[in-house]
Amino acid sequence: MMTGRTSHTHKIRIREILGKMRRQVQKQSHLFCIFLLAWFFICFFAVNAQSQKNFLWRAQTRSSTVYILGSIHLLKQDVYPLNRAIEDAFEKSDFLAVEADVSDISRIDMGGLLGKALYQGSDALEDHVSRDTYGIVQKEVERLGLPIEFVNKQKPWLLALTLPSMELMNAGYDPNLGIDKYFLTKAQGSKKILELESVDYQIDLLAGLSDNEQELLLLYELKDLEALTQEVDKLVGAWKSGNARTVESFMTKSIADERKFYPIYEKLIIVRNRNMVSKIERYLQLKGIYFVVIGAGHLISNKGIIQLLKDRGYSVEQL
Repeated sequence: MMTGRTSHTHKIRIREILGKMRRQVQKQSHLFCIFLLAWFFICFFAVNAQSQKNFLWRAQTRSSTVYILGSIHLLKQDVYPLNRAIEDAFEKSDFLAVEADVSDISRIDMGGLLGKALYQGSDALEDHVSRDTYGIVQKEVERLGLPIEFVNKQKPWLLALTLPSMELMNAGYDPNLGIDKYFLTKAQGSKKILELESVDYQIDLLAGLSDNEQELLLLYELKDLEALTQEVDKLVGAWKSGNARTVESFMTKSIADERKFYPIYEKLIIVRNRNMVSKIERYLQLKGIYFVVIGAGHLISNKGIIQLLKDRGYSVEQL
């Protein structure tokens, strides 16, 4: 039983931890927003490079050209410079379209974000997940060198993003070197930036998952977390050579092995693919040249954006 003094000290400690978490989120909010994008591809793939193209496609109509580049949201410096075909497509484009514009963090409602991402008061992660799941979280947090207090106030959907991202960052991957960030920086002052979605939309989508769905998502992301860096190393190799077929084969196998995850996959990937294709189709009906950057996992498979465009009658060529 805690004494009054011990209880008071405990409350102060909790406030200190929450304060540190809020400051960290505010200080690194641009990284946090990239984490929201990053998880949509990093958990699915282990690939080998075979082809010699780019992860870049071109769709054309009489009035418009749309380049679609599959993005990796955390990368290492050795990926740059990018292939000349990618840079040329960007240079000749009038518009840059991304899933979410994370270049201006002042647009983010930090208070609303913290409310959706962190438990309030005495509420904590261990109150919302099973004992087994919490044990897995403790093990991974300890391996990553983080205090359990740091994660215990985070909701499962947030941990499902940040823990894999921290694993990759420990291996030298940097969200500031991601494809989205690279082209957003290049577009400043020279091209109009469009959004296929928004940061708020992506946060609401994840935060709107039920407790059970969030726990399932967290477990899926923590599965074989120690092997993630090796898998992403191979993914980057396939991305550099435009090997969409190999990426697709591994993605299909991954989902097939975890059928219970499919309803969440449908919400977070398939539905969003359809919505983003509708916006891309509008670009194709307008005038101009558009350079579209979308997470690589959204482009592949028979329900991916490239196939959906073909199904709507557009000619799409991989470059």
